[in-house]
Amino acid sequence: MPDIALYQPDIPQNTGTILRLAACLGVRVHIIEPAGFPVSDSALKRAGMDYLERAAMTRHTSFEKFEAWRAASGRRLVLLTTGSDRAYTDFRFAGNDILLMGRESSGVPGPVHDRADARLTIPMSEGMRSINVAVAVGMTIGEALRQTGTFPGTP
Repeated sequence: MPDIALYQPDIPQNTGTILRLAACLGVRVHIIEPAGFPVSDSALKRAGMDYLERAAMTRHTSFEKFEAWRAASGRRLVLLTTGSDRAYTDFRFAGNDILLMGRESSGVPGPVHDRADARLTIPMSEGMRSINVAVAVGMTIGEALRQTGTFPGTP
């Protein structure tokens, strides 16, 4: 089943919303620190509500530690970015993918961008800058779960 990774998230409400979504879908979330807020239950509780205790979350203290874990587990890194012209709907997701989202304020730095095995975007109307990260996660994890047949409760 695909996982979600958040690179140094800035906004606790978005992270809480993503953790709630992940709990409902049975998907693990990796938080790559440092975050722009304290990664604590109280910082996330408002958006995550009572779903937080059901969310599978792993914290990585740096991108290097995340990458060491990822290399050891043989997972493919799929970056969602505005810096790509390949639509997520034209990509073939695999069960071992990790969907990486950048910081709300600045995305990911070049060296992180370069480490991705694939770089995808969500097509948008001309002149629009970006979609909220929690909405983008919902769109892409939904497609990844559909393609891999791993939605929870799927017959």
